[in-house]
Amino acid sequence: MPDDHRPAKDTQIPTNLRLLMVMEEVARRGVPVKPVDLIDALGLPKPTVHRLLQTAEAEGFLQRDLDGRSYGPGPRLRALAVSTMTSEHLRTARLAILRGVADQIGETCNLATPDREGMTYLDRVETEWPLRIQLPIGTQVPFHCTASGKMYLSTLRPHILRSLLAARPLEKRTERTLTDSDKIKAELELTRQRGYSTDDEEFMDGMTALAVPVLDNQGKLLATLSAHAPMQRRRLSELMSYLPALRKGADDLRALHAG
Repeated sequence: MPDDHRPAKDTQIPTNLRLLMVMEEVARRGVPVKPVDLIDALGLPKPTVHRLLQTAEAEGFLQRDLDGRSYGPGPRLRALAVSTMTSEHLRTARLAILRGVADQIGETCNLATPDREGMTYLDRVETEWPLRIQLPIGTQVPFHCTASGKMYLSTLRPHILRSLLAARPLEKRTERTLTDSDKIKAELELTRQRGYSTDDEEFMDGMTALAVPVLDNQGKLLATLSAHAPMQRRRLSELMSYLPALRKGADDLRALHAG
């Protein structure tokens, strides 16, 4: 069978859209993407794809993964995604949802997105209590010992998770922090099964947290919605009683961004 479909498809993609479509495909897949995957998906010639990847990498929109052959979102593409999510009309509606959840729980609620080095707080609504834990917007927290981070890790493919956990020593933030990769993997499997994650004084002494995923239209993790509280006010078992409120908030956020 003649291999004539690629040139035909190539002509359907205007030159000024090709780089955007490469970045869109990388972002859509949510995992490191090899050039051959982009060639197959977009029908562009191999030299064209390699040239576009080099341009996107040089400008910071894409970056090579640990294997040196695959590509994922770079700092400029991640910043663009955050800027899109924080556009004024979306943020106003999103904060209303967060405020509703925070009012039900009576504790601070956070919306966090995965970045290269950890989870970054995109939005938050503070509790009215004078005793509260200060983690302002823009704060980045580790993957392995936070509720939001463990929720994200639980969505990764096994080989990507292994690479991430082995990339550097895991910091022991408290006496309860898990740093053994086998124990972390066991907890992440439990997280996958139950659909929520916890932090029982693993990131910070005296703090508990509970997180649920905010999914996109394809069922992939877009962000995490979490609540955290000081132990003096709520133990993890008490925070767990508000899981339905968090899940309802996550569904509302998903519908907001789907619209």
